[in-house]
Amino acid sequence: MPDRLPPDGGTGSAGAGTGAALRPAARIPIDRKRQPSGDEARERAMRAAISVIAEKGTAALRMSDIATRAGMSTGHILYHFGKKDRLLLEVLAWSQADLWTRFQQAADQAVSPAEKLDLFVRFYLPSHQGDERYALWTQVLAQRHDEAGRRILTELLDGWDERLEAILREGRELGHFADVELPEFTIRAVAMLSGLSEDVMFGRSRWQHTSPHAFALSALERELRPTGRSRGRTA
Repeated sequence: MPDRLPPDGGTGSAGAGTGAALRPAARIPIDRKRQPSGDEARERAMRAAISVIAEKGTAALRMSDIATRAGMSTGHILYHFGKKDRLLLEVLAWSQADLWTRFQQAADQAVSPAEKLDLFVRFYLPSHQGDERYALWTQVLAQRHDEAGRRILTELLDGWDERLEAILREGRELGHFADVELPEFTIRAVAMLSGLSEDVMFGRSRWQHTSPHAFALSALERELRPTGRSRGRTA
């Protein structure tokens, strides 16, 4: 799941080891004569919401808290998002779209499937214990959702699987990776990354002197090392 999001100077499952988390947004004074509009308003509200959720959690979240952090009126926040459940899902979807855009930009510069796999792991894992994007994921997933909400969350989660499978398929076709069963390997890989992410967010001492990214990448690479088996199998 992760925030989890890197290379923007500040996810990952999920976060990324190169700086997926957003720094808490500074409180902006409200200028009622010039409230932001359109995309500017939505992005400011989204970033403020991520910051407030990381601090207070979803249960104690109030629209007025987001408005204060964003330097907007509460009425303006309600106009854009309506009720809190809708806001949480929209913020998560926005966060993931932002993450995947930057992941794709980085992957387009990679010269091999191995480099793309490295990027995938970095973007999936939270960058640190307080990673805001990953905190948003875990708190939204813990809420009860209607059918529409579950559909949105399923699509976001499946997005990670689809991106990993694409990397694995490319590596397999080029002979860089072993002939693994893509769906089964993907399930195990993402489950491992999710477990590592929970460890990081919890602050397990085992990762104080060991890199979760290096650990995960090494484990995946051991299984993906070509063994000379036929590469004719399809997913």
